[in-house]
Amino acid sequence: MALPVEEWRRSAARCWAALEPALRERLAAAPLGEALRMGCGLFGPEEAALQRLCRRARTGKEPAAARFYREEGNRQFGRCCYRDAVRLYSQAAAHEPPRSPEVALCFANRSAALFHLGHFEVCLEDIARAESHGYPDRLLPKVLLRKAECLLRLGRLQDATDTLTAVENKMAVDGIMTSPIHRMLLKKLSQLKTEIHEGSCPEPAREAHGDIQRESEIWEENGSISGASSSLSLNFSTERGRHLVASQDILPGQNLLKEKAFVSVLCPGEGDSLLLQDSSETVWDTRVTNADLYCHHCLKQLLASIPCCGCSYAKYCSQNCADVAWEQYHRTECPLGALLLTLGVFCHVALRTVLLAGFSEVSRLVEWSRDDSNKDLCNAEAGGEHPSEVLDTRAGRKVIPGCNDNGQYQSSYQAVFNLLPHVEKHSPEHKFLCMLSIVAICKKLQETGLEAAVLNGESSTTGSEQKTCGKTSDELSPELMIMAEAMLRHVLQLQCNAQAITVMQELESGDGAVVNKKPVRLATAFFPVLSLLNHSCSPNISVSFSGTAATVRASQPIPSGQEIFHCYGPHRCRMRVAERQQLLSQYFFECRCQACLDELESDVESVSMRNSFCCPSCQASMQGEEMLCCSNEACAFSVSRERLSQRLLDLQQQMEKALELLRDSKADEAIKMLLKCQIDARNFLSPEHLLMGELEDHLAQVYATLGKWQEAARHLGRSIQLVEMHHGPSSVEMGHELFKLAQILFNGFAVSEALSTIQRAEEILSVHCGPQSTQIQELQEMKTCLLELPRSILQRT
Repeated sequence: MALPVEEWRRSAARCWAALEPALRERLAAAPLGEALRMGCGLFGPEEAALQRLCRRARTGKEPAAARFYREEGNRQFGRCCYRDAVRLYSQAAAHEPPRSPEVALCFANRSAALFHLGHFEVCLEDIARAESHGYPDRLLPKVLLRKAECLLRLGRLQDATDTLTAVENKMAVDGIMTSPIHRMLLKKLSQLKTEIHEGSCPEPAREAHGDIQRESEIWEENGSISGASSSLSLNFSTERGRHLVASQDILPGQNLLKEKAFVSVLCPGEGDSLLLQDSSETVWDTRVTNADLYCHHCLKQLLASIPCCGCSYAKYCSQNCADVAWEQYHRTECPLGALLLTLGVFCHVALRTVLLAGFSEVSRLVEWSRDDSNKDLCNAEAGGEHPSEVLDTRAGRKVIPGCNDNGQYQSSYQAVFNLLPHVEKHSPEHKFLCMLSIVAICKKLQETGLEAAVLNGESSTTGSEQKTCGKTSDELSPELMIMAEAMLRHVLQLQCNAQAITVMQELESGDGAVVNKKPVRLATAFFPVLSLLNHSCSPNISVSFSGTAATVRASQPIPSGQEIFHCYGPHRCRMRVAERQQLLSQYFFECRCQACLDELESDVESVSMRNSFCCPSCQASMQGEEMLCCSNEACAFSVSRERLSQRLLDLQQQMEKALELLRDSKADEAIKMLLKCQIDARNFLSPEHLLMGELEDHLAQVYATLGKWQEAARHLGRSIQLVEMHHGPSSVEMGHELFKLAQILFNGFAVSEALSTIQRAEEILSVHCGPQSTQIQELQEMKTCLLELPRSILQRT
């Protein structure tokens, strides 16, 4: 949720509409700082409404929630659903106060689930956490035996022996050996001692994520552009603004840019909208969201999360990430959790940006931007009237906005600050909403006594121990006003400069024989260098992400002198030119890329034809806007677009129900429903419609779950034909589909077809994702396995 919740947007809109026309005009024309000063006086009447909304976002520690999640975790553990148990115990730990026996119990329970999943190193970490948080002494022998067994599985025999000795001593001191539990522990102790004595421990386990040796790519960094390849140069023109151009011929797959986000904020995810439900009834949700799956600092996928000490929302992959996040920004954000969830990710990114930059740097740049002699320089926009917009008159030389004194463009706060906010192009209503939201954050900082920490970056105690010695006032302090002005600038920048960090997230369905993934928006970030790339509906690069880092690669040959183009979302393969132009209007420009010009000149919209409706009567294509008529003159059938669009929506809902059946291990029922959907789709969708490919893909998924590999490959082959038609034979979408086909052919023992498919998938994915990507590694492992088969088998297949 990039923008605030709908209720707050409506409240701000009502407030704006109630203002006197003269005041609205003044606010619309005022510089950001002046608008904020006026906004402080207008926020008061809206504060109570915002506070009510924030009470729905429950981010505090709640013992009742902890008990619920721990009991649910116990149920899943009893059903041998250990992965679900791990997540539920993590949720329970997030709601328990730190350094308490209850949180220690959560870690101990989670260690048991991790042991059954084979994550022995992480299991040992959780056992250590349980001990450090005061795990009950009477329960310690059981946990120590688990520790010894982990050490045994890892091949650390001496450590296992020492742990068993500690268990024996502990049990002897307790002196209670007659209870059934103690007899069971003694039996387990004896068994482990025997295994150590006989040296019968299994092969030491290796962590799945740590044993892949990856070759580094050849890289020559640009001396003028942070993180960029030497094959790029930074240019500026009044028509194109700042942009990157190839300074030499570039090959497909060549690495062009590696950049770590200056700031990133995890997007809560669809399920987290339940945090903001309007209900007085307490309902704890067990569905998994981004907030449960990824580290809130580095965005690494979570296995056993470390909870924040002060809130139940933030979770981390390690204590180091938790500590770094706390020192850099979370000690300020933690008490504001409910407010930030209510105001949306853009406001959250704006706050974190100024916290990371620090007051000194923020103040320097805000004061610099207020200087009349710098206004043209810091607001130089594409399409400006004069080339002198980039002339630093004091230095007497031309400077590209965002560059430092040495002419270098770095991934720095200065570069972030100089991204275009398009202040004059946003609607007055939108600017008013953003201004009220920023005032709300700064008022909260002032009232809760966090202002000093924000301004000075001083160290603070952890969440639950923070002191609230704030003050209330209708005005913000001059220092906080400077931070507010920068934050408002950043919120406005984000509409055009926010970069979504995406991951290929594994879908939970089937038996895991074939990994099915979909792209998911994980976080919103500022990438100052990546933001230099202009849009094209037919881009010449691909962007991939690893944690908070972005990598840009050429997706096709780029001759020297050609501009490097990114796609902001609307792509020629997915949308008609009219749809693309409408969506791109949010970026305040009219797209004149070659793809748009070609379509407008030729008046041929192949995407529209491929994704069109067909006549339910004769299957000819339907034409028209609001009312659709059959293109076959002999057929007089007509129907409203709204009716067919509703039919399409109903069909998609049925497909989702079929996937739910698959997740519930009801594969036969899922097949029946998908086949019915396919018959229905053929009655009103063109044969080349992307949804026809999705149906084939889902059928392949179900048949793979049943181990019917030939059927799965046949359906996926049809899906691949449509993907190739829509996206092209060398597209990343094609690479992902071929990766799935390779898994199916591998599992079905179709060796020759699998090897050829692996080669095609490798060629495509190495260009878009690089040779170090997880999918490339998996493809290489499959190929190695197949090539190691006996020659007689290879010849037969």
